[in-house]
Amino acid sequence: MRLYLINPSNTLISMTKQNRWRKYRVWKPLGLLTIAGLTPAGWEIKVIDENLGLPDYAALPKPDLVGITAFTAQAPRAYQIAAGFRAQGVPVVMGGIHASMCPDEALQYVDAVVTGEAEAVWSTVLADVQRGALQRRYEGGLVDLTDSPPARHDLLATGYAFGVVQTTRGCPLNCHFCSVSTFNGQRYRHRTITAVVQEMTQIRERLVLIVDDNLIGTRPEHIARAKDLMRAIIAAKLNKRWICQATINFADDEELLTLAQQAGCSGVFIGFETPTNDGLVEIGKRYNIVKGADLKNSVARIHRHGMIVVGSYIMGLDCDLPGIGRQIADAAEASGVDLLNAGFLTPLPGTKLWDELEADNRIVANHFPHDWQYYTLGFPVAEYRNLTWPQLRGEMEECWRTFYSPGRIARRLWNATWQRRHPLAILLSTLSYRVNYLAETRKAAALDLGRKADRKPGPMPRPDTLWKAADVPEELAPIVPADRP
Repeated sequence: MRLYLINPSNTLISMTKQNRWRKYRVWKPLGLLTIAGLTPAGWEIKVIDENLGLPDYAALPKPDLVGITAFTAQAPRAYQIAAGFRAQGVPVVMGGIHASMCPDEALQYVDAVVTGEAEAVWSTVLADVQRGALQRRYEGGLVDLTDSPPARHDLLATGYAFGVVQTTRGCPLNCHFCSVSTFNGQRYRHRTITAVVQEMTQIRERLVLIVDDNLIGTRPEHIARAKDLMRAIIAAKLNKRWICQATINFADDEELLTLAQQAGCSGVFIGFETPTNDGLVEIGKRYNIVKGADLKNSVARIHRHGMIVVGSYIMGLDCDLPGIGRQIADAAEASGVDLLNAGFLTPLPGTKLWDELEADNRIVANHFPHDWQYYTLGFPVAEYRNLTWPQLRGEMEECWRTFYSPGRIARRLWNATWQRRHPLAILLSTLSYRVNYLAETRKAAALDLGRKADRKPGPMPRPDTLWKAADVPEELAPIVPADRP
């Protein structure tokens, strides 16, 4: 039995055209590699990541089953891939966060949907395929991570700057814009430390991204577990550098910082979200109000342990006014972060934000599934209270150009150099952000979805309409079956 596991690209923000900067923005599809690790030896497995390049699907041997994962912005491309294989009589199963949040939509384009975490039901899916009795829906739910197998990193051994590993799932913060707590639950669950360290030894890349939404958690027992993990990494002498995501309380514990440094932590991605307390209340992240009163000193404590800090911000909140772009850039600069990541407020399915904006009829990019491609956080997709789309794009441009101005870049690099805090990594990341931001800004500026009054939700397009030649971008054409109109 032959199995293809596919991670679709996004046709608007495609990573398939490789260059020296984009490779730092491409992560291995860890979910697919984990599913591969659960697949019995009787299956021949091929993992396809379209971010590394679009294969000639027509030239590949016909599979017995296709499994596709997708974030929301990848959904249109996922449906295109599914249509191509289904036209050949190949069953297609779709999982991941978008299929879990929009299962009824996905079932119009695929044969079966797995909702939630797939580990608990994957063996059932394969058994049903083998006996010709594939069900329409499989409920994965939340799994016990203590028995989670290692991912099959060998199936995507080259082409990436970073290896990837996951140690925990679940987030108790439940921010209004985030679907993690809906998909992975609010309870903080973790794999065994032994299993994590063993898997890290199997990762060939020296640089590793720990994909946990919050590596250290929020409670004392969560932080104690994180310390034990770092002690185990130190003892294993893995000789790897890694980056992670965490909340601002990462800076509160000196022992934690020391252990993280000794274990190889080079940087941490922290969601500051907004420079105002009103904004934090609006998005439901009061945790930052309590923990983030003195961001500059918190960032400085992390810096003293040789780690880069990436600050993430959101633009387009109801409380945001003209000038928010400069305000975010100045706040990020004042806090001392090395890199700024800014995106538009985007209502993703399954979030409180989606429910609120949908109830107010404020979601403008609503021709689904086509418009899902704009849900990358790099495009305005809703009706924003105080800013029009042109104004919001102008604010975003002001934000990026201010924070990444030559003078500010030079100052940050000087500080990183004398503090011995990875100045070369900061420079490369800065160039990557600038190059890719400018490319995305041009696409966002060219986007015209029309006035909200002119856009009316239409019927879901039939799967075959996605495969008419005129609808398929040139770079996707190789997958179109020759006998399709």
